[in-house]
Amino acid sequence: MSVTLREPARPSRIRKSPRAHRYVVATVCIGAFMCQLDASIVTLALPRLGRDLHATVGGVEWVALAYLLVLIATVATVGHLADAFGRKLLYTFGFGVFTLASVACGLAPDLPVLIAARVVQALGAAMLQANSVALIAEAMPRRVLPRALGVQGTAQALGLALGPAFGGLLLALAGWRLIFLINVPAGVLGLAAGWILLPRSRSRREIGGGDVGGALLLAAAAGGTLAYLSLATRYGFDNAVLLALLMAGVVAGALFLVHERRHAHPLIELSMLRRPALSIGLSSSLLAYTVLFVTLFVVSYFLSADRVTPALAGLELALLPVGIGVAAPIAGRLASRIGAGPLTSGGLTLAGAGMLVVALGHGTASLLVGLVVTGLGLGTFNPANNASIMVAAPGGYTGLVGGILNMTRGAGTALGVAGASVIYTMAVGVSGADAATAGLAAASHGLTVSLLVFGAIALATGAALALRGSRASARLGGSSAATDERRSRPLSPTAPLTNEAARGR
Repeated sequence: MSVTLREPARPSRIRKSPRAHRYVVATVCIGAFMCQLDASIVTLALPRLGRDLHATVGGVEWVALAYLLVLIATVATVGHLADAFGRKLLYTFGFGVFTLASVACGLAPDLPVLIAARVVQALGAAMLQANSVALIAEAMPRRVLPRALGVQGTAQALGLALGPAFGGLLLALAGWRLIFLINVPAGVLGLAAGWILLPRSRSRREIGGGDVGGALLLAAAAGGTLAYLSLATRYGFDNAVLLALLMAGVVAGALFLVHERRHAHPLIELSMLRRPALSIGLSSSLLAYTVLFVTLFVVSYFLSADRVTPALAGLELALLPVGIGVAAPIAGRLASRIGAGPLTSGGLTLAGAGMLVVALGHGTASLLVGLVVTGLGLGTFNPANNASIMVAAPGGYTGLVGGILNMTRGAGTALGVAGASVIYTMAVGVSGADAATAGLAAASHGLTVSLLVFGAIALATGAALALRGSRASARLGGSSAATDERRSRPLSPTAPLTNEAARGR
């Protein structure tokens, strides 16, 4: 399949600037902040939205669920396409799609239109998220890549932390429509910045005749499985319809693996995932986001049972993403000096320790300290882990690997909420629907059990990573020719840049 779409070149003054790579990070941070802010704001607005649109709780739930499912099901495919057509092109186009869909959401006359607009908005978000890490990985010198990813992690954490407070203010001022329309100025800014400041893709990959079947099977596998995980907490894990969705997702996943092995130009080169840096990094990222949302889920239920006001609960929960935002840029700098291994293992260990502090303390002080420590641990882990994943990505595959990375984040979100819900409700001794009405003693027991389980998993994983690192440590900022050659070696033919494209980067 020949690539004919052309990415716009940066102005010569931008391209020659010694700060050109910093402009790339700043542009990507706009999208990272906007997507996280939008996710946390929308969750807060669902009750108000349901009242205004006269919709049931189950119907309103699809405003959040449709977005999550479409994003996870398409982000890897979008990354695959970006490797062929250009990462700048799809990232910039993603800003446009996200912004227009936000306008449609804000003006939606009823719930079906709003859900449809959220589906389109999720496609735009997939274009942003699949390419964000890839753009940074291509633009930044390798020695400062972890630092740049740390800055991006800070932008994501700030969006997640500010969402509840900012959303509450917008809801008080003008209702739920403004939480979507507020994306418009940020989207326009991101669109302009992407067009002017982002470089053209350094490498592109031929994708043959495409792999539509693989894309559909991957979407079905992700959608069926995550629909079950997301909805089972409300409707029951033995619900026949949800079990059918789960089975369909599992079957689609198995068929996807068979299909990819046989296809001449697969969506995902499965051999690529045999690289330890990729397989271990991606699975660790899945665990990290599971830990994050387990903590947010069970602590929010505990605070509700403790009669903490929503405003105060939001501020207390914000300590976790604030901890991520504080640690991420520091960890990015350290990763360039000491390597990714100590930070990934140490970060997960610290996050697990923070969860245990919350689980065993129960007092306000231990809760706040534990949330901060958990956030610091996750903020230490993410930049180093993301950098090690992108360094291990084969040449021409940075978009696809970035898409898979973001897919694991979304899967970790759903898995964290579902897993926490199962353990919490079993410990409390009530159904998922009644968990919010549990007494303080029961909620405290549910908090303890849930965080002990997942905190122990985080500690064990951190220890396993440390053991692996002690056997085969390598500095992330190293510059050995062998390592660089392995990173750049393509798994399938790449399309060389034209001279014009090379000059216009």
